[in-house]
Amino acid sequence: MVRTMEWAARADHMGGIPRKLIFMAGGAFAKIVATFLNSTSVHNEDTFIRLVRSRPPGVPLITVSNHMSTLDDPVLWGFRGFPSTNAKLARWVLTAEDICFKNTVLSYFFRLGKCIPITRGAGIYQEHMNEALDRLTDGAWLHTFPEGKVSQEDAPIRRLKWGTASLIVRSPVTPIVLPIVHHGLQEVMPEKFLFGRRPPLPLCNKHIKIIIGEPMEFDLPKLRQTAVSESRDSSFSTIRWPRISRYGLDEAAQRCLYSIISNNIQMVMERLRQFGKTLSKSKDLEESSF
Repeated sequence: MVRTMEWAARADHMGGIPRKLIFMAGGAFAKIVATFLNSTSVHNEDTFIRLVRSRPPGVPLITVSNHMSTLDDPVLWGFRGFPSTNAKLARWVLTAEDICFKNTVLSYFFRLGKCIPITRGAGIYQEHMNEALDRLTDGAWLHTFPEGKVSQEDAPIRRLKWGTASLIVRSPVTPIVLPIVHHGLQEVMPEKFLFGRRPPLPLCNKHIKIIIGEPMEFDLPKLRQTAVSESRDSSFSTIRWPRISRYGLDEAAQRCLYSIISNNIQMVMERLRQFGKTLSKSKDLEESSF
């Protein structure tokens, strides 16, 4: 049974003090792992910090990234210069209910940490996707791992789940979408370290690379028209998705639209991954020349 604890996720819960304490502790942990125990290099961090701190009022931000370890969040936000201990600026994040919400204590902890429980396999219209949509309506920052699960292989970005695309489409104000690709956290927290298990603590002396892209813009009116047109000839077994009445999108049009958006994000993330590999090779060549 999911322990939702929406009350613990409210900013005014106990005057906001528990949330502040969680982010002070979690942010400090992220800083220690990312900058003291390991080294972290970030490409295009100024764009990211600017969007977190000073994007237009009421405009939500969705960041998307690959998923290489159970430490990706919060350690991704532990690099120098990022306000990782600021609870007000911090992201909301979609998290696996079966991992982060297994019991009351964990549920309370992750709720204070602005985590939204998502049930794997329950579809993009499950209850707590509406909560994520509410946060976007508030103009908040939401982070998602659209691949859906951890993968520690140095491989191309996998096909993305459609949940993120559905939030982009359904948000009253079109979110700014910022793609991020990282590498190295799979070495800090390997899935199979000792006897096929993760290490009890993060490993040290590793290098984390974070490649931040440029904001993605989606012309949703045009994409909706394309989806409606292309979906007329499609045939598939329906699963009775609700119709998005504002735009007249039936299930076929939604599937087409979510596929287009997800494929675009996937392609950009893969380009970032390849760019990161090029940067690594260039750095290795520079070091070998000395």
